[in-house]
Amino acid sequence: MLEAKMQTEIQNKVNKKIAPLFAKYDMDFTSLESGMKWKPIVLIIGNYSSGKSTLINEIIGTDIQRTGQAPTDDAFTIITSEGRNRPEEVPGSTLINDDLLPFVKFKKYGEKLTSHLILKNIDSQLFENMAIIDSPGMLDATTEKDRGYDYMEVLGEFAKMADLIVLMFDPHKAGTIKETYSAIRNTLPEKSGEDRIIFVMSRIDECDNISDLVRSYGTLCWNMSQMTGRKDIPHIYLTYSSNVANSDKSVDWWPQERTELIEKVYAAPGLRLNHILEDIDRQLNELQIVCEASAEFTHRGRKLFSKFAKVTIGLGLGLFCFGDVITNSLISLPRQTLISALRGEGFSFMNLVLPLFFLCGTLAIGMVIFNAFGFKQLLSNTLADSSDLVSLDNEYRKNLWRKMSGKTEELIQNSKVKDIWLGHTGNLTKIRRFLEGDLKKYYDKLRS
Repeated sequence: MLEAKMQTEIQNKVNKKIAPLFAKYDMDFTSLESGMKWKPIVLIIGNYSSGKSTLINEIIGTDIQRTGQAPTDDAFTIITSEGRNRPEEVPGSTLINDDLLPFVKFKKYGEKLTSHLILKNIDSQLFENMAIIDSPGMLDATTEKDRGYDYMEVLGEFAKMADLIVLMFDPHKAGTIKETYSAIRNTLPEKSGEDRIIFVMSRIDECDNISDLVRSYGTLCWNMSQMTGRKDIPHIYLTYSSNVANSDKSVDWWPQERTELIEKVYAAPGLRLNHILEDIDRQLNELQIVCEASAEFTHRGRKLFSKFAKVTIGLGLGLFCFGDVITNSLISLPRQTLISALRGEGFSFMNLVLPLFFLCGTLAIGMVIFNAFGFKQLLSNTLADSSDLVSLDNEYRKNLWRKMSGKTEELIQNSKVKDIWLGHTGNLTKIRRFLEGDLKKYYDKLRS
């Protein structure tokens, strides 16, 4: 109850203080918003024969998902307890239009995904504060066109929301599925932290002997080293169906890790608040570096404008004072110059017309030149080396900039002259206050 209250408090504070800043910099806030508004999520992914549904049924304690060697379910299935006010099955069309749920953002992927999205409402006290998402099995030779939506992008969105991701393999296709490679190599590292992912090789009961198991395990380890680009392989849980444990197939050398695996799934809700704070921290640092770069760009813009303004105003004042003298000497107009009028030779408003014309014309031409050449040159020079906008004095900042440089350059590319007067410094102060004040306070609460 205390955790739920704290989650609501964090959500309200972020929506009030931080959400408007994400909007100002055209940065996505929906994933952070989705993560704060709902319950803890466990995402189960893997190829179609990896035992996902079997594991889910065992966790829940009932056969809610169909199982089998061939593909049995091609939908993203959210399994949770939503109470008696919801039907046993809620279709995707309802989920993506319910602002109380975190699935509104999936509307952009179209009807194909919507028709392959469903919520199963089960009667379970445990799942009142937890949800499991079963995903369509990964395939080896599919294309985005075959599915009708970008599967990897959708998977990445679910991974952002998840507090625990269980990636499953079977011993017969130990890490050789094309979409599994894409998920491990690109999607999951970009969308989720490594600490949220656990790896499972299921169906080890189908190995004929320990040599067969070792061979499959070794193949998976080698494939994972290729997919991750790392030599150090994370722990891989070895498991099998609980039904097999009581059959004649059960043998002593099978690793007994099923209980530990299921306990990790049950423990996922306890990670929720920490993950919310991690996500806020990560996305605020991303926003901060974009804001820093924007502040530096506008500072350079104002500095350049100041130089143009000084030259233009100086030239304009010179022409205001002596422009009519020049025209008088060339074409005998005006008959009386401003200077001669001020000397007491009959000053009138008409004596100001030509000097004011010269002054205003000079200022207008100076502004046109700044727009057409000065500001465009500033844009070109900045985009040629945008990394010069921010301090990259450590590896974290460098990685952060690699991720956010594209967004920064997009914002700068779309800038207008009037944007150099925007108050990025004030926005930067708000971000830093939240990171160093509010966020630190919530981290301290979690530790206490």
